[in-house]
Amino acid sequence: MRTVSWDPSGPAVRMIDQRLLPAEFKTIFLKTPFEVAQAIQDMVVRGAPAIGASAAFGLALAAVRTRTLDVESLWQELETAASTLRAARPTAVNLNWALDRLLRATHSFKGKGVEAIQECLVAEAQRLADEDVQINRRMAEHGAALIEDGATVIHHCNTGALATVDFGTALGVIRMAHEQGKRVHVLVDETRPRLQGARLTAWELDQYGIPHEIICDGAAGHFLRSGNVDAAFVGADRVAANGDVANKIGTYMLALAANDNEVPLYSVVPTSTIDLELTSGDQIPIEERDPGEVLGLEREGQPIAPQGSKARNPAFDITPHRLVTAFVTETGVLRPPYKANLKRAVQEAQGK
Repeated sequence: MRTVSWDPSGPAVRMIDQRLLPAEFKTIFLKTPFEVAQAIQDMVVRGAPAIGASAAFGLALAAVRTRTLDVESLWQELETAASTLRAARPTAVNLNWALDRLLRATHSFKGKGVEAIQECLVAEAQRLADEDVQINRRMAEHGAALIEDGATVIHHCNTGALATVDFGTALGVIRMAHEQGKRVHVLVDETRPRLQGARLTAWELDQYGIPHEIICDGAAGHFLRSGNVDAAFVGADRVAANGDVANKIGTYMLALAANDNEVPLYSVVPTSTIDLELTSGDQIPIEERDPGEVLGLEREGQPIAPQGSKARNPAFDITPHRLVTAFVTETGVLRPPYKANLKRAVQEAQGK
């Protein structure tokens, strides 16, 4: 089952509610673009590629659900819906990329009437989702070559099928290596404060039958120093033109520990996540989420933190490109110099 998909009978956008996993597997149906935006913000769906596909389907939903028969009025509704969707989560570049792609595809249909615009948006959103699955499989094939038989790898956050439309990015690489018959053992960072590793990655690995152990985020350095870890794999929510990586909070610390112990760290990303408009990671907006996500940890039904405590909750951090051993994209494995090779990969993916 895909993480996010189009339900024509609604019409609606169907999502796996990731907030409930691993205790409960449930799908929800969203009937307005504003519900889709709220689901993105509330992390019903998360992961850059899945967010992008969700936004695309959300924009298609705005078109199909309209009551207007006037093209100009519809276009205003689409721009309003797009603005709402863009604001849901600022760091993941796939969200804007998907919306811009749909609006560009639809622009030439403005003179053909409302129905033509509706059909175009639904078709383009579905095409984007299907391409995501194909791209993930190509990345997995390229990246699996980096994993030796019998390897132990560290993985941060969740980058599997749940973070994409299907199959996954960094976790997809690990999954592909496993499907190729390689013996892989995964150390799963729990990934505080929302525990995407402990809840989602461990759940996916269990479905695939891949051996794994959950570790505290702060234990990663210990295991890297032990000499028993062969590689670290992460995804990305945005990659700047120089190769700086915005990814789930804790990635920078993992990258520092990996670099200090000469363990390669690979970032697995589709080229749609590469933002050539930004020269460095300093320009990437970092989302600050509700401090309650940090303060909400309980023991025996009581909050851990003293009453009145304050917290900071950045959802992402920036890992400098010097700490990234290589990127895995649908075009292949990219190594330094990143400024030239990332640009080439994007151009190749776009057929330029």
